Amino acid sequence: MIWNNYFRNKSKTINHNSKILVTGGTGFLGAYIIKQLIEKGFAVRAIKRSTSKLPLFIDKNILEKVEWVEGDILDVISLEEAMRDIDTMIHAAAVVSFSVADRKQMYRVNIEGTANVVNMALETGVKRFIYISSVAALGRKKDSSVVDESAKWEDSPTNTHYAITKHKAEIEVWRGFAEGLEGVILNPATILGYGDWNDGSSAIFKSAYKEFGWYTNGINGFTDVEDVAKATVELMKSNITEERFIVCNDSWSFRKLFDTMAEAFGRKKPHREATPFLGGIAWRLEWIKSFFSGKKPLVTKESAKVANSETIFNGSKLSKTLPGFVYTPLETTIPNACRKYAAAAEKI
Repeated sequence: MIWNNYFRNKSKTINHNSKILVTGGTGFLGAYIIKQLIEKGFAVRAIKRSTSKLPLFIDKNILEKVEWVEGDILDVISLEEAMRDIDTMIHAAAVVSFSVADRKQMYRVNIEGTANVVNMALETGVKRFIYISSVAALGRKKDSSVVDESAKWEDSPTNTHYAITKHKAEIEVWRGFAEGLEGVILNPATILGYGDWNDGSSAIFKSAYKEFGWYTNGINGFTDVEDVAKATVELMKSNITEERFIVCNDSWSFRKLFDTMAEAFGRKKPHREATPFLGGIAWRLEWIKSFFSGKKPLVTKESAKVANSETIFNGSKLSKTLPGFVYTPLETTIPNACRKYAAAAEKI
């Protein structure tokens, strides 16, 4: 065991001759990871599904420097082709949803897809493997205690199905590490920044811009998308292996988050508290409306539960480990993103 750990700590440093494979590169975080890699001078290959579009929030000059290959993490043949001549990869592809309608696909992509990626990485000789997980995989605590990297998963009704899929996906990654892969797991909190505000966590900005009138006093962790991308690339370049890192700048109440966004947009702040009781009514009404309209509900049972939970995440290990890494204050992240969203909205 001592010799095994010694050689693991002497793992090959990633150089700029290496080609990095990225999954999930058309998604919010994946696109910023690609941006960071290209700006750092790395050659990047990224898997893109036939139905996916390149992100409009990333400069097209960046995207043009990427070798895009058509594939899907549920298709092992396309994975094998994408991993040809690759010794380093970043697995960021995932389905993030609190909707029942997406649940089956989310389990397939997040668990089965990650197992496929890990298996093919082992088979094709990938050496360095970076997995983008989520703080959700660490579970939520009923007693509002602080969650850090030492947290152990506990089966609990407070865990969402998304959290369950990310936890089970991590099990596949840890198996890969045990079978010879080197790498780390990143657990970002809710990611904020400029992206597509019709999708994912970026939709929070659209709600604030549209003067959504409700708030909750639940507490959650938040972090800047570019901070997560920078941390991903720096950890990729390191020889750290078989560790996890929470990426979380701060833990805020949802009320403070919406108030800060409203101020930055010059919009009205939410003024009605959505208590757990009212949240229960809201998701039931949305379910009925969704049933007849066929559209996804704006509020689900799980999203209402998260909005009223109180979980504080400690992301200090990352800044202590990476020399020079400093989190961007949310007070900077939010106004910067709001200015870009507002400018984009005016062009529509």
